[in-house]
Amino acid sequence: MKNKVLFFGLVFLGISLHVLGQGLEWEDISGGYLNFRVVLIDNTKPQLIYSGTNREVLKSEDGGKNWRSILRIKGQNTNVNFLSLGNLDKNILYVATGNGLYVSYNQGGRWERIFKGKNSQESDCTVVVSNSKNIFLGTKTGLFYSEDKGRTWHKVVGKIGINKILAIAQNAKDEKNIYIASIDGVFRTQNNGLDWERVFVVHPVENGNENDEIEDDYDEEKRYSEVRYLCLDPNNSLCLYLSSSKGVYKSNDQGNTWYLLSDYGLINKEVSFIFMDINSNLYAAAKSGVFEYRNERWKELSFGLAGGVVRFLAHDNQRNLYASCEKGMFKVNLDNFVSYKPGNPLVFYGEGEPRIADVQKAAIKYAEVEPDKIIKWRKQAAKKAIMPQVSAGVGRNVTDLWHWEGGSTTKPDDDVLRRGNDAIEWDVSVSWDLSELIWNNDQTSIDTRSRLMVQLRDDILDEVTKTYFERLRVKIELNNLAIEDKKRRIEKELRLQELTASLDALTGGYFTQNIKG
Repeated sequence: MKNKVLFFGLVFLGISLHVLGQGLEWEDISGGYLNFRVVLIDNTKPQLIYSGTNREVLKSEDGGKNWRSILRIKGQNTNVNFLSLGNLDKNILYVATGNGLYVSYNQGGRWERIFKGKNSQESDCTVVVSNSKNIFLGTKTGLFYSEDKGRTWHKVVGKIGINKILAIAQNAKDEKNIYIASIDGVFRTQNNGLDWERVFVVHPVENGNENDEIEDDYDEEKRYSEVRYLCLDPNNSLCLYLSSSKGVYKSNDQGNTWYLLSDYGLINKEVSFIFMDINSNLYAAAKSGVFEYRNERWKELSFGLAGGVVRFLAHDNQRNLYASCEKGMFKVNLDNFVSYKPGNPLVFYGEGEPRIADVQKAAIKYAEVEPDKIIKWRKQAAKKAIMPQVSAGVGRNVTDLWHWEGGSTTKPDDDVLRRGNDAIEWDVSVSWDLSELIWNNDQTSIDTRSRLMVQLRDDILDEVTKTYFERLRVKIELNNLAIEDKKRRIEKELRLQELTASLDALTGGYFTQNIKG
């Protein structure tokens, strides 16, 4: 098992180094604008792009080369939180903002506000989707729906009607099944909103001091719930994904059951946004960058991306990935790679540090799960049959302890009861059970303990191997970062120290003690 774990670790590192030997070249297409919050692309017209900033809606008809403002938001909260096209008519554009819901029926030529809440919280619209029958609108105070194209609105009753809505997911080919991510969990309807049931439960709490300064809405969401975002597989109506503060969950049965995807490759488990493209490729925006999920691991795509906080991702049918960031809008083609430094990373990045085989040995020794320990147990059990069973006994004979003194006529004390000396008796016996040369009951106990020990040893080896090569990968990523990218450099340096501490914890300090430098 040890060799198997090491083999797969080396294969993984080889693949990682091949990928990390190349990088994606991100293009800044901001056009002088900042604080991008959302982006929307019509895959039938990939050159047509809509984006939202902290104050307006922008439109590009040439793939992001040029932008023009088509809607300026008024009021105190001018954030553009979400953009959505009509399900049947792509000329219809919905804009969820901090000051209500806007709609244009001619691609942004004319606008009207079709929803404004009773207060600032209710007016803060977070997400909107539409189908052939209804419009569903998420706000900071719950979910609303309209059955007459936004003329009148109704608030959904229950928990989904009183808690902040984070995301709405709907498969265009299956309108009846709609999923809502709120700070109170994930809700599902299978009859276009007539009934709702909660399929993922969380208990939102208030963390930290109420007087803590909150930078933006994204930070406020993280204060109250582990839920972040939700998306569907466009090619499988049964499959959906949920991002959270603990990583990404997946359900293969419409939300009935969930399991946590591997976080291998993520610098930070905090995943703020996820989406899946038309080819069912899963992408995520986290604190530390942009990632793609393949082969049960996350691969970072954001080397060279100097956009700050990544708030939203989108993808067109030409393999272009768009990232809305606090420092602008960025675009990359996933097929265009640039080369990094040549050389042998295995030699360069592992120089002066213990080899993986030595680290594995140290971990096994520290945990006291060496194979020799089981062999020693079996030898000791075999010797038990050869050694005799020895028993000894000691007794005290008091029969003659008290007696009558008699038989003499000359002594004055004849016929007197006297106390005599007691007698100490002992015995020793030796026996052999030769049947235990063939089998003894201790073997059953040893078999049980050996199975548990082998399982524990395999788990330790697996953990050590993954941590060791993950640490090498982070060192490579850290080396490829631009010097001016201070924030991500600090995050990766912290991750490097965390992985080093993990190896020390698994080896009793062996790893750090044997670094030469």
